[in-house]
Amino acid sequence: MVSLRVLVPAIMATAIAIVSPSAAFSTTGLPRHGSSMTRLSMSKDDADLKFMTHYEEIQLSTDHGMSVFDITPQIEAIVEQSGCQEGTVTVLSKHSTLSVSINEMEGRLVDDIRQYFLTLAPPGSPYLHNDLDYRVGPPDWPGGDEAWREFRRTQPVNTHSHLIAMMLGTSECIPISDGAMKKGKYQSILVVDMDGPKDRGLAVQITGGK
Repeated sequence: MVSLRVLVPAIMATAIAIVSPSAAFSTTGLPRHGSSMTRLSMSKDDADLKFMTHYEEIQLSTDHGMSVFDITPQIEAIVEQSGCQEGTVTVLSKHSTLSVSINEMEGRLVDDIRQYFLTLAPPGSPYLHNDLDYRVGPPDWPGGDEAWREFRRTQPVNTHSHLIAMMLGTSECIPISDGAMKKGKYQSILVVDMDGPKDRGLAVQITGGK
């Protein structure tokens, strides 16, 4: 384990060597004559933290069509069990039609989310990705092109799901301080599946000080 007491002074010393003490920067990122530098300070408790990282995955079975789930309690439990005091937790969807987003978990808003995004990306539009017979398989597919054709027949017509996932995003990063996630009172970590029902996986990575 590497102590932050060692890392932080080394990083600050490097920064001081690179940046002149008389230099300062405006909000545009350009040097500004006569301005003062902002000094960073760190408490003794922060200096005593030791670097840590923790990774695990959570599984989720989704419903038909477009479904929304609140995974905040699961992520809070993982953060608590990790022992991280200061850092970040990243939640990543491991699927191209499953999104992770921070918003309010409220029943009527969930219905609005479904209606809004299905209006933006209607399932019935003539998407090229939905033309399964024209999809070209990998050159090394076991069994060759005939086996690829058989596999294609099992695939969903789901271009709209991919497009909605691109709009919503597939990951979120939340700050951790004093051992807890620092999010808003009405903010929840939501998982949105556009292509259910399926068994889904999410990656959870915590990095920080313990």
